[in-house]
Amino acid sequence: MKPRRILVALAAITVLVAGCSGRSDDSGASSEDSGAKSSSSSSASGDFGDLSEVCGPGDAKTASAQGVTADDITVGVFTDLGFTKNPEFVDAANVFTSWCNEAGGINGRKLVPNTHDTNLTAVRQQMVEACREDFALVGGGAGFDSLGVQERLNCLLPSFPAQVAQVQSIGADLELNASPSRFVGYDSYYGFRKWAMQEAYPDSANAIGILRGDAPVTKTLSDQGTEVVRALGGTVVYQDAYPPSGIADWTPYAQALKDKGVKGLIFLGDPKHLPKLEETLTGMNYKLDWIDANNNNYSQEFIDQLGKSAQFQNNLLDLGGFAPIELADQVPALQQVKDMYAEYAPDANITFPALRAMSAWLLFSKAASACGDELTRKCVYENGLKETEWTGGGLHAPVNVGDNTKPSPCFNVEQVTPEGWQPADFKPDNGLYRCDIPPYKYTQDYGKPMTLADVGKSMNDLN
Repeated sequence: MKPRRILVALAAITVLVAGCSGRSDDSGASSEDSGAKSSSSSSASGDFGDLSEVCGPGDAKTASAQGVTADDITVGVFTDLGFTKNPEFVDAANVFTSWCNEAGGINGRKLVPNTHDTNLTAVRQQMVEACREDFALVGGGAGFDSLGVQERLNCLLPSFPAQVAQVQSIGADLELNASPSRFVGYDSYYGFRKWAMQEAYPDSANAIGILRGDAPVTKTLSDQGTEVVRALGGTVVYQDAYPPSGIADWTPYAQALKDKGVKGLIFLGDPKHLPKLEETLTGMNYKLDWIDANNNNYSQEFIDQLGKSAQFQNNLLDLGGFAPIELADQVPALQQVKDMYAEYAPDANITFPALRAMSAWLLFSKAASACGDELTRKCVYENGLKETEWTGGGLHAPVNVGDNTKPSPCFNVEQVTPEGWQPADFKPDNGLYRCDIPPYKYTQDYGKPMTLADVGKSMNDLN
């Protein structure tokens, strides 16, 4: 394979494993200007949603750990920005730290985000730098995050990621996942898939199709999807892979879906490819019962790209227990995020991963604030573990941060409508969410996260 083709393929894989919003526009504010703040604007209170005094003034005096001085706390933010051109984690970091610092910082210390741009593949090199400079990692993510886990554990660097991607990283030691996310050994979309196949569209259960980008990581995701479909009593009647960089003509795949009578489609690929496939299906006048667009397509941009298919096809996705941004007028925490972006980064997009990043920043800041002057990695990590009903101030369903062995059962389904993304009729039983379907544990072994023991260390080494 030629180098350029390798990079294109890696780009598609990155979107898949990261579960990103899929937006790659570069209109977001840069690290220099998105945190800019005029002195005339209203001051922040340090309260967020239903959380009190997340940030605020204080009299910290000591340089208590690497990356911590009497004045500043340096925290690393991982991103694939140099390759994807997607600034969402950098924007989220600058928005949150600008807001927090205006409120007084963490007991008077200012948060200083330290961007680590992996440019897709340089994860290990950037982690080595983070090990030399940062107090912790907060609110970021990388498509190939497993490449840096060994170095992170070796240097005992806690991580509060916005998202995790690969098995070795998901649930690894010293990682605190603030928002509903992937858990090793469990299907993150089981509630949604059970609702779709057994309740909303039962006729689709015996006619499921899985189409994926041709890469090892999506092969695993496809295998997991097949296992879950069978566990739900369904049948996968079509399964195929397409070149991860996409193709000019989607007719062969659309025709195969039609010939096999596929009624429910699980699509695992770069977000920009699905609208093109749907355009071809719609041109054939073939309508599926449902298409799982995945939450990496949760954007108005995706709807715009669908064109006629936005109304002809039935696009759904599972936000996994996160409040939909279109309901900000009903969710104070979401409205506060919108207000923060309007003030500190008015040109930036609020993406789904950016909302996850906000929850991660809030968890870190609350945990760090509780440490007072003696801010250490052990203290912030242990304080984070104490959050057994964490909602990010109301951004999402409760998460037991200290338990990474079983995901939350809560999910919520979004559907493309003429008015844009709107909640589907998925029968919520807990506010915005439905939480009555227990998580599904895979019967097959798809890998495991890395531990401190794997690098010859233990929690006793954390200080």
